[in-house]
Amino acid sequence: MNLCDFAPEYIRAIQPYQPGKPISELAREMGLNEACVIKLASNENPLGTSPLALDAMINALHEVSLYPDGSGYALKAALSKRYGVDPEQIILGNGSNDVLDLAARVFLKPGAAAVYSQHAFAVYPLVVQMIGANGISVPARDYGHDLPAMLDAITPETRIVFIASPNNPTGTLSSEDELYCFMERVSRDVLVVIDEAYYEYLPEANKPDSIRWLKQFPNLLITRTFSKVYGLAGVRVGFGLTHPDVANLMNRVRQPFNVNSMGLVGALAALQDAEFVQRSYALNRAGMLQLADGFRKLGIEYIPSYGNFISFRVKGDATNTPQVYQSLLQQGVIVRPLGIYEMPHHLRVTIGLESQNKRFLESLENAMAIGEFA
Repeated sequence: MNLCDFAPEYIRAIQPYQPGKPISELAREMGLNEACVIKLASNENPLGTSPLALDAMINALHEVSLYPDGSGYALKAALSKRYGVDPEQIILGNGSNDVLDLAARVFLKPGAAAVYSQHAFAVYPLVVQMIGANGISVPARDYGHDLPAMLDAITPETRIVFIASPNNPTGTLSSEDELYCFMERVSRDVLVVIDEAYYEYLPEANKPDSIRWLKQFPNLLITRTFSKVYGLAGVRVGFGLTHPDVANLMNRVRQPFNVNSMGLVGALAALQDAEFVQRSYALNRAGMLQLADGFRKLGIEYIPSYGNFISFRVKGDATNTPQVYQSLLQQGVIVRPLGIYEMPHHLRVTIGLESQNKRFLESLENAMAIGEFA
C-alpha cells in the first residue's frame, strides 16, 4: 500500500486553493514582457503598500536574524487601542486565512458541521474539509448570503457559521440589521465568524458596528486583514477579535511565530497611515464607477460590489467564459475565473489604477469581439 493511502480520505479529497496567476508565470507562458502585464486577479491594492509600513519594514531589516515577538505585543496593544478591546481578545494570524483555520481547528472535528453560503470565500469549505467536518453550503440569494436560510441550516452538530461581509467573490453585503438579527437568533454554542477582510472599502454608512457586539455575543469572532487596503498581502498579517475564552483556545493551537517580524512591524505602522487608507478608498470608489460604466457601455451584466473588485457575467453559454479569460491573458491582463465558486459564467476583476481599468475594459471589448459574444 502506498504511504499516501494512509492519509485520511477527507485530506486526499481536498482540491488545493488556487491563487491568482502570478505576473511572472503569465509572462513565461505567453512570452510577454512582465512590465506589460497587469494583474487584476487577487484584490491587491493598486497603490502598493502603505508608505509608513514600507519605511518601517526597511528600517527593521537588520533584525531579521532574530525571531519575531511571538505574542505580537506591540501590534496587539495598537489594535486594542484602535478598537477598544482588551489584548486578550485579539488573535494574530498569518493573514486572516490563518485565523479562519485556527477557528476550524479549535471548534471542528469529524462529525461536526459548519455552515457557509454558496458563492462565499473558498477558504471556508477548505478549512472545514481539512478537519474532516461536514460543510453545509446554503444557496445564495441574489449572489449574497441568505442569512435566514443559513440560520435554518444549523443542526445540533453545527459549531461554526462563516459570514463574509462583504463577500468575496460576489461583493455583496448583508446589512447591519440583518447581521445583528442573525447574532440574536443563533445559539450561543455556535461560533459565528464575520469575515471583514474588505471592511475598509465600505462607505461609512454601510459599515456595521460589529466590534461593539463583542460585549453582547461571546460566540462572535470578527476577522480582518492588512492584506487589502493596507497593501501588506506579501507579508501576511491578519487578526481576529473575539471573547477572551475563545481567543485563549485559538492561541493554544496557533503556530509559534505565525506572524513574521516584517509583518508585525509593517502592520503596526500601517495602522497609523490614515492618509493612505483614505487615498486607497477614494481610488477604489472612482475605479468602481469607471468599471461599472464600462460594463454598462459594453452591455455586460455585473454584480454591484462593496469590495475592491467586481464580478461580471460573460455573455452566452459557459464555454465562452474560459475563451474570454484566455483572450485577456493573451493581452497581458490577469483576472479571476469563478468556476470553483459555482459561477461558471463569471469572471472577477480587481479594481486597479485608472489606466489599468481602462486597459482591462479595452482588452475585454477585444476579447468579446474576437469571440463574437456580443
